[in-house]
Amino acid sequence: MKLTTATLLSIQLPFLVSAHYNPHLARDNIPEWIPGGPNDFRGPCPMMNTLANHGYLPRDGGNITKPNAVQALSSALNFNTSLAELMFEMAIIANPEPNATFFTLDQLNRHNVLEHDASMSRTDAFFGNNHIFNQSVFDATRVYWTGSTLTADMLANGKIARQIESKAFNPNYTFTATTEQFSLGEVAAPIIVFGDMQSGTVERELVEYFFAENERLPTELGWTKKAQAVTVEQVGGVSQMIAQAASLLTDGAAATKKRWVDLHAGAGF
Repeated sequence: MKLTTATLLSIQLPFLVSAHYNPHLARDNIPEWIPGGPNDFRGPCPMMNTLANHGYLPRDGGNITKPNAVQALSSALNFNTSLAELMFEMAIIANPEPNATFFTLDQLNRHNVLEHDASMSRTDAFFGNNHIFNQSVFDATRVYWTGSTLTADMLANGKIARQIESKAFNPNYTFTATTEQFSLGEVAAPIIVFGDMQSGTVERELVEYFFAENERLPTELGWTKKAQAVTVEQVGGVSQMIAQAASLLTDGAAATKKRWVDLHAGAGF
């Protein structure tokens, strides 16, 4: 699968890493977790906030440069260097200054640049704060997580439901083809970060802990980063799982088109 810039960036922003889960493992050697304070920058992307909370990125959420971004992604999340560099180059567009060499987490809050409507855990910008975790929005998403082990189908169902709700009640609802690519990456991210990329599954308690516990890595539940570096190809495979699961078609597009033509031919269309 060839990934678009939007898909890659969406995966980088919310979660950024593959991992495995074993509740019996000891806690990983991760720097102390300190939540952001009132003068610190935070954005709409839970994992970027988490990396700042753990001190892999600047704790104040400012001055995220290529060297410190690559270091954070490599040491904390085991991205290979080329992938980490690529992710930074995609994220730098959040800084509106020409030829910017850094970005801050609050710059990610700019609506319809990277942040978008129908988030899994944030309210739409039209309704107020678009970057603080919203329990009601998250609860609406996880209604569709119907098992202790989440599948691509469950995650995709939550995505579709959030889009419908946003479109129904937000008069400024915007969801372009580019946004769709962001969204697929975001929905794939729990599997990429905390789950099994081969089977397309993830333990629900890890995802809920991550969102509900103030953007914190779930090491207390036994999570550790993967031993082998994460690749673009792996990310693409999981994103494709979500894309297929999010489709409402039950057969091929060609067959659907043929049925439409046959139906309307008799009606004089």
